[in-house]
Amino acid sequence: MNNKKKYTLLFTALLILLILSAFAGIVLGGSDISFKDMLNAVLNKSVHTPAYIILFDLRLPRVTAAILAGAGLAVAGLLLQSATDNDLCSPNVIGVNGGAGFAYMVLLCVLPAAFDFLPLAAFAGALLTTAVVLGMSFTVGHHTSKTTVILAGVAVGALLNAGISFLSQLYPEALSSYSSFSAGGFSNIYFSDLTVPAVMIFIGIAAAQLLSPALNLLCLGDEMAQSLGIRVRRIRVLSLVTASLLCSAVVSFAGLLGFVGLVVPHIVRRVAGYDIRVLVPSCAFAGGILTVLSDLASRTLFYPAELPAGILLSVLGAPFFLYLLFGRSRKA
Repeated sequence: MNNKKKYTLLFTALLILLILSAFAGIVLGGSDISFKDMLNAVLNKSVHTPAYIILFDLRLPRVTAAILAGAGLAVAGLLLQSATDNDLCSPNVIGVNGGAGFAYMVLLCVLPAAFDFLPLAAFAGALLTTAVVLGMSFTVGHHTSKTTVILAGVAVGALLNAGISFLSQLYPEALSSYSSFSAGGFSNIYFSDLTVPAVMIFIGIAAAQLLSPALNLLCLGDEMAQSLGIRVRRIRVLSLVTASLLCSAVVSFAGLLGFVGLVVPHIVRRVAGYDIRVLVPSCAFAGGILTVLSDLASRTLFYPAELPAGILLSVLGAPFFLYLLFGRSRKA
């Protein structure tokens, strides 16, 4: 089987799995909807029926949000791992989550009634943190060193997390709202919340696809990439900024979801290989599948209670991270 047929089969399989996962996320839940009721809700569009409310006001926005979040975080993780040549790199490593969380907490403390601006604060905090990390990297060295970016991100993230802890001690009443944000999840999401983030995620994924040929060459090493005409620093900065844009958009409506950006690229590489041109769309599909199924499990396994999807993703992702870590140590 040639590569073209192989990749067509892969994309088709991932698309079918995504559609089936989305369908399961729409149909299944604490309140069962029969196929007949769902069909009537779609065709008749009677807004007063329970089936219509459950379908269009609750589950469709939730499933759409999960797909967007999974796709955005998975592609962001792929960009970060490729740009830094570190397969343990994920959005929280470069301080994106810390920046979003700190800005969210500051607004909760200063303007506790400004709930409508919390997503914007999280988005601005994530982008500003990325700018600070990149600025520190430029200051330390002429070239944007892969190691420098990671170390700067870890340092800034640790400082911001300390700031969050400090604010939580001063304003304990803000902690409950921050806790739900930091856990991450898709409850109480409406289509109006997704319009701007969806556009940004699509732009970010398109930008990642445009960067993929250069990133393929970057994976050969900086010197080899430069000899082939690649502007290494520019590609690395563009990749980091694109990853930050994707993460920021997701954080604005889903909170601090963990491990999607770490786990999905590794799983997809085992199936699709190492061509980043193929990995970008594959990661987008696979990320959406993972988050939709995680959200479905989080709201059905413990019904009538609901576990935030971010907690379930962390439970799944932490052992995988340890597996990667110990696998690295064995190879060393």
